[in-house]
Amino acid sequence: MKTRKWNQPIVYILLIGYSVITVIPFLWALFASFKPLNEIVGSFSFFPETWTLDNYRYILETQPLFLRWLGNSVLIAVVGTMLNLLFNSMAGYALARINFRGRKSMFLLVLAVLMIPAQVTMIPNYLILNSLGWLNTYQGMIVPAMINATFIFMMRQFFVNFPREVEEAAAVDGLSRFGTFFRIVLPMAKPALFAQAIFVFMGIWNDFMRPLIVMTDASMYTLPVGLNAFQTENVSFWNYVMSASMIFTIPVLLLYAFFNRLFIDGLSFRGDK
Repeated sequence: MKTRKWNQPIVYILLIGYSVITVIPFLWALFASFKPLNEIVGSFSFFPETWTLDNYRYILETQPLFLRWLGNSVLIAVVGTMLNLLFNSMAGYALARINFRGRKSMFLLVLAVLMIPAQVTMIPNYLILNSLGWLNTYQGMIVPAMINATFIFMMRQFFVNFPREVEEAAAVDGLSRFGTFFRIVLPMAKPALFAQAIFVFMGIWNDFMRPLIVMTDASMYTLPVGLNAFQTENVSFWNYVMSASMIFTIPVLLLYAFFNRLFIDGLSFRGDK
């Protein structure tokens, strides 16, 4: 007990120290986005001496494509997340609950897909999209990313532990398999769905390589690719770069902040609770 009492403060100190080291660069970038350029390159002051919104005005008012990039990212991330929630959950439920020929082989195939690096599939994806005429289109970004083997596996593990009694009661009440899934099972799987939604949204929002390959027109860029082009054009103007980075980062932070409790519940939730 004495050893545990001594260890606990040490663990807290280490965790707090790690948190501070992690947060300080983000806070510096956040404050730098409100500084004029001369304060960033001329001194190392942490807080702005002169607070200004001119950096954000420059990005939003004089960069016509920036709002388009933001809209592209929102559209692709939201639609992609919704499709992932639907199809990953349906596939996970089928692998966990429906007895069909080849179910075990299909599950092994899902596990095999988890072992394949995404970089290996870039050239085949490009060739397929090119043959379909989907390059530089929204469907070229959304359709290949609308399912994810990782979250099929996660939802399958969730539904394996889902109480069968609930489904049996729904069947007695006359619900079909689809009715049971959409009206009973999915509402009870909200914690797992929220955890999946956050991971999927962050993955699509932060994706750089796929839009870089698929999108060729600057007006079709998502924010990661657009920011790369913006930084190349404004390599010496760190005040603008920091402001653009904050616009890219804050939506994900707000998403996690609002759904933090549901996210934690989703990581620890089991269907039999």
